[in-house]
Amino acid sequence: GILQHPDGTVLKQLQPPPRGPREQEFYNKVYDSGCCDSILLELREYLPKYFGVWSPPAAPNDTYLKLEDVTRKFKKPCIMDVKIGQKSYDPYASAEKIQQQVSKYPLMEEIGFLVLGMRVYHVCTDSYETQNQHYGRSLTKETVKDGVSKFFHNGYCLRKDAVAASIQKIEKILEWFEGQEQLNFYASSLLFVYEGSCQATTVRLGEVTLAEKRVMPRGLLGGDILEYNNNIHVINATENGKIEASVSKGLSKFYALHKKAYSKRHHHGQLSLKVENLEQGNVWKSSTCITQEHLNGNVLPQLEKVFCHVPAEIKESANVEVRMIDFAHVFPSDTRDEGYIYGLKNLITVLQNILDN
Repeated sequence: GILQHPDGTVLKQLQPPPRGPREQEFYNKVYDSGCCDSILLELREYLPKYFGVWSPPAAPNDTYLKLEDVTRKFKKPCIMDVKIGQKSYDPYASAEKIQQQVSKYPLMEEIGFLVLGMRVYHVCTDSYETQNQHYGRSLTKETVKDGVSKFFHNGYCLRKDAVAASIQKIEKILEWFEGQEQLNFYASSLLFVYEGSCQATTVRLGEVTLAEKRVMPRGLLGGDILEYNNNIHVINATENGKIEASVSKGLSKFYALHKKAYSKRHHHGQLSLKVENLEQGNVWKSSTCITQEHLNGNVLPQLEKVFCHVPAEIKESANVEVRMIDFAHVFPSDTRDEGYIYGLKNLITVLQNILDN
C-alpha cells in the first residue's frame, strides 16, 4: 500500500518488473529537470509532484516512488479512485490477462471508467464511509450515476460545489489528452479529493467557531456572509422527526442578500426565496422547535442550498483536487489516446447529470 514519509510525502513501493521500472521511467521522463517538451511540462499540473525514489536504510533493496501527498492539505479528505479508459489491460497483455480484466468489469469498454474505491466523510456522524472495488464493479449503466454521486453526498446534502469543481478539473485533463499524441495510458486512474467539512451540518446550537465561518466563501455575498453567519444555527433531525432551529432577525437580511445575489441568474423560482415568509412575527423565536411539516419545504432546503448547493459560477471553487495516478502501463504512441478520452467524456457526462438533477 501507500506509506507516509515523515516529511509529508507518500511512498509507493515499486512494483515488480516490468511495471515498476516502467512507472519510474514515466515519472523520470515527465519530471526531468532538462525537459523542454511543452506536452510533458503541462502534464505535470495533473500529476502528484515527484521527488525521485527512496529506500529505507534497513532495506536498501526496497525501492519506493516518493510522491506528493495530495490529501495533506485537507482537514476531512474525501477520496475516490476512478480507473479511466476502455481497456484496463495494455497492448502487450496475454490472452489470459485480457480475459481476467474483462471479466472483472465487462462495462469498462462501454462506459470507459470504473470506480475502484471511495472514502466519504459524513458530517452528521463525524465518520467515514468506505467502499471498495467490489462496490464499483457492482454498478451498472443504470446505477453508475447514483454510484458516483454517493461520493459527493456527505450524509446530509449533495456537495454540488465539489461536483462542479471536479468537472472543471477533468475538462482540463481532457484538453491535454485531446492535444497530445505521444502517450497512451492503460489501467491508469484519476484520484479525486475534496474537503469533507460542510457548515450546514457541523454547526451546533450556540456554537459558532472560526473554522465553521471559514467554510463559506468570503466573496459569495460581498463579505456580508460572515456578518450574518453567527445568526444561523441548525441541528440535524432529532427525535420524532423534529428540527431544532434558532434564527435571529439577521436571517431575513441574510436571505434578502441571498435572493439578490441570484436574481440575475435564476428566474425559474427554484432558488428564489420569499423573504416575507421569514419575517412573520413570533414564528422565529430563539430555540423554537419546528416540525418538518411546519417547515413546509421552506427553511431547511434553502439552508441546504446556501451551504451546499451554491452554483459554481457564483461560489468560489471548492477545495478539490483531481490528479492522474498509476502509470505502470503507459506507452509511447503516435495517436490520440481515444480510450482514455472516451472515459473522461463519459465521466464528465455522469457528473454533469448529477449536477443537473
